[in-house]
Amino acid sequence: MAAEKAEIDALKKECDGLRTKIEAARKAVNDTTMSAAASGVDSLGKVTLKQRKNLKGHLAKIYSLHWAADSRQMVSASQDGKLLIWDTYTGNKVNAVPLKSAWVMSCCYAPSGDMVASGGLDNICTVYNIKAASPKTLRELDAHTGYLACCRFLSDSEILTASGDTTCCLWDLSTGKQKCIYTSHIGDCMSLAVSADMNTFISGACDSLAKLWDLRAGKCQQTFSGHTSDINSIAYYPSGTAFITGSDDCHCKMYDLRSDQEVMTYQDSSLKSGVTSVALSLSGRIMFAGYDDFNCHIWDTLKGEKVGVLSGHENRVSCTGVPLDSMGVCTGSWDSFMKLWN
Repeated sequence: MAAEKAEIDALKKECDGLRTKIEAARKAVNDTTMSAAASGVDSLGKVTLKQRKNLKGHLAKIYSLHWAADSRQMVSASQDGKLLIWDTYTGNKVNAVPLKSAWVMSCCYAPSGDMVASGGLDNICTVYNIKAASPKTLRELDAHTGYLACCRFLSDSEILTASGDTTCCLWDLSTGKQKCIYTSHIGDCMSLAVSADMNTFISGACDSLAKLWDLRAGKCQQTFSGHTSDINSIAYYPSGTAFITGSDDCHCKMYDLRSDQEVMTYQDSSLKSGVTSVALSLSGRIMFAGYDDFNCHIWDTLKGEKVGVLSGHENRVSCTGVPLDSMGVCTGSWDSFMKLWN
């Protein structure tokens, strides 16, 4: 026992030394701040969006929404036990998918628009064909030992999932089997974001860390710290060289992949609520962040300034989403409604 304790102490000391070296290397390349670099950029001024539609149809808390690639249709998941497919131009429901388990936490649209997927406290990612006469279950991906917190299609044949069992998984939809399991987090994996080239993804977890993964190598490439509580949401910056996180610590942060560190914190002394979701405009200049204070706050990502607020929900804003054409933003809430703004 004494020998084992000595070995553990030596390894801890080695880890501390390596951590110190990493921090020193990060400081060496941290030659300026985002605020200083963007000092010559004009301020956005106040951003005011109007509510265009109030999407009514769900009967319970909405937990997730995801836009289709056509920037017109959208899927939403609610704990009323249904996925609803919306035509956002008309505000009409075009399809409803009944779920085996009402305790849904995530949903996503396939790139082709032919399939949607969802998962939650049943630990299963279920994939549905929504182009059939009636929605049909294609696959039930059952291998996680914890709840399913997030899912995202890579293609019609592959899907990524993040789970409360601390892992992320890449699945082959033709076989229903796991192709790769990504293990490194020591807390529940709450969110993931896939890069535009589909080669990497970023995960956020209850260990307060965000991690960059290479889908081809199956390994964690970088780890980003700074938050002091669960990371609930992640969004890639359009350039692919940075990403945004939202956390229960009431802060959003931007991390740069090239400098391997945090470059901006988005915080306001009057905001004492946790961040549930984040989404970026097409340019990346504007960030929409849903908070527990029933509002979606708008931030200037370069200046770090709060430039607007979308208010109107009567409960926490649980999800936000910007379509690919960036012509608006949708907010979903525990009040059972979704609102379209532009």
